[in-house]
Amino acid sequence: MKIAITGKGGVGKTTIASILSYLFAQEGKRVIAVDADPDANLASALGISKEEAEKIRPIADMPELIEERTGAKPGSMGGIFKLNPRVDDLPEGIGYRLNGITVLIMGKSKAAASGCYCPENVLLRRLLKHLMIERNEVIIVDMEAGIEHLTRGTAGSVDAFIVVVEPGQRSIQTARTVYDMAEGLGVKKVFVVANKIRGNDDLNFIRNNLENMELAGSIKFNDLMMEADIKGIAAYAYSPETVDEVKNIKSKIEEILNY
Repeated sequence: MKIAITGKGGVGKTTIASILSYLFAQEGKRVIAVDADPDANLASALGISKEEAEKIRPIADMPELIEERTGAKPGSMGGIFKLNPRVDDLPEGIGYRLNGITVLIMGKSKAAASGCYCPENVLLRRLLKHLMIERNEVIIVDMEAGIEHLTRGTAGSVDAFIVVVEPGQRSIQTARTVYDMAEGLGVKKVFVVANKIRGNDDLNFIRNNLENMELAGSIKFNDLMMEADIKGIAAYAYSPETVDEVKNIKSKIEEILNY
């Protein structure tokens, strides 16, 4: 299963990514959890301590590695460098391992933000393509509010593209934009997960504004999620109710995709 998760900032996509990672790992599957959001919080959501998380270097901040693999220094543009650098050894070589989960933090340079063909951006995109197409682990990618890291060659290998929304017009608008972009790149299946639901009014609002997007399930607003974040504890280990809700979402997606 290859899953990409996105949504407007603050909707809870990182929490959902972390819980899904643990659920698959608990089934005995090998999981690679990728933090592709520049505001990297996946390590914390997985319960990795602040001290340990700070030791995990974002790949975009590894100039020696970038130059070694691409043949060019980070930030350089217009020169000659490899467009298909070797990346197959990176998950094992630089990934942080935790309870059957390998954590990779992509990071992002200012140059990469422009979508340019700079060495660091090429390496990140090549790694994501490798993970989605050439690996047999469960891949869960926590993305930013968009699909910048995905290319047409990668998007078609994403089994489930999850857009997390919360009650609100801005969140729904972001979901619609991402949905259109994902479809344009050839993503097979786009699901919506409603988060921070306080009652039927919230859920009905989201249902009534989904248009042609498919709702995979909902997660109630839960103060324990905030407490887990404050204490630096994995949501998976702190809120059984939320874990059950994500488990139901996972089961529905697997059923629809015949996994």
